[in-house]
Amino acid sequence: MSEEPKGIREGVEDSKGDPRLILLLNAVLSAWFGWTVVWGLDRLGVTALNAVNVATLTLIIFGVTYAAVLR
Repeated sequence: MSEEPKGIREGVEDSKGDPRLILLLNAVLSAWFGWTVVWGLDRLGVTALNAVNVATLTLIIFGVTYAAVLR
């Protein structure tokens, strides 16, 4: 008799995923979150909404999530 096919749970648990996709999702979500935070701070008058501020915060968020999740 053949073995039963794996269910979705076993497939997800065994999957390592593509690291390029994880890095891409991390970059996109970090950029979106960075832009949102800088936009909110600009609305409060704390800082200016510009590319340098967004890029800096994006890199910080990306680095922290990379170190915390993918180490």
